[in-house]
Amino acid sequence: MRLGDIEIVRELRKTGFQHVLFDFDGTISLLREGWQGVMQSMMAEMICGDETLTNRVNKRIMDFINKTTGYQTIIQMDGLIDLIREFNNIPEEEILDAQAYRKIYNDALMLPVNVRLDKLSKGEVTQEKMCVKGARDFVEGLATKGASLYIFSGTNEEDVRNEAELLGLADHFKHIWGALRTIEEYSKEKILKELIEEHGLEGPEILIVGDGPVEIQLARQYACKSVGVASNEAKGGLDVVKRDRLWDAGADIIVPDFKCADELVNYLFEGAPTSE
Repeated sequence: MRLGDIEIVRELRKTGFQHVLFDFDGTISLLREGWQGVMQSMMAEMICGDETLTNRVNKRIMDFINKTTGYQTIIQMDGLIDLIREFNNIPEEEILDAQAYRKIYNDALMLPVNVRLDKLSKGEVTQEKMCVKGARDFVEGLATKGASLYIFSGTNEEDVRNEAELLGLADHFKHIWGALRTIEEYSKEKILKELIEEHGLEGPEILIVGDGPVEIQLARQYACKSVGVASNEAKGGLDVVKRDRLWDAGADIIVPDFKCADELVNYLFEGAPTSE
């Protein structure tokens, strides 16, 4: 079923949501657009060392990044260590720990991100330009309906809070969570479980919005509802590969962006319009 740009994979049996959990990068923010390419280059260098990058290695890296979009970076770096050992180009004694690899990746990523943040703070680029199209309208529309909004991101918590503030969105969220130093301290599943327990919620009372399979799979696991955001971050519009990945992960609704914010909010809280 489709409502304009809104692809409804599974119709809602119940409308209205008390709590909405958002991923941040690629779902709301475009400040880190291109992170996949940065991670791919960094992983290729760490895996290959002085050896030439092969198509086989590159495919494994891209498959891994696609499958782990939305996970904390530290988990992805644990996976990098497994890949380094799998391809066996680097002596064991030269393999670093996950925290060291996370720093190498984050230092590389923050080069383009800091340029965007600087332009944003100087007013050389608008807040809207650094957001997924219509994201602000969607967030404000949900807030108008009385939903409590949260961000749970795989990006470092301090960075997420700072970037949400610079985008002028932080005040709309009751809490903003991001990655801490260890997996034990923070995970998206940990946040979801605590939210359910703290408020005595049933899964269908929670909506999860994200562009990665991890949060969509969590929604299915805990019987929550989900909106998958299949946006081409660089060009805008629908990313077909991302759409298929979100469909496979179990998204209930898939959108290319939030240009359809009003229609999407109405559907989430009132259901599909009836034909007269």
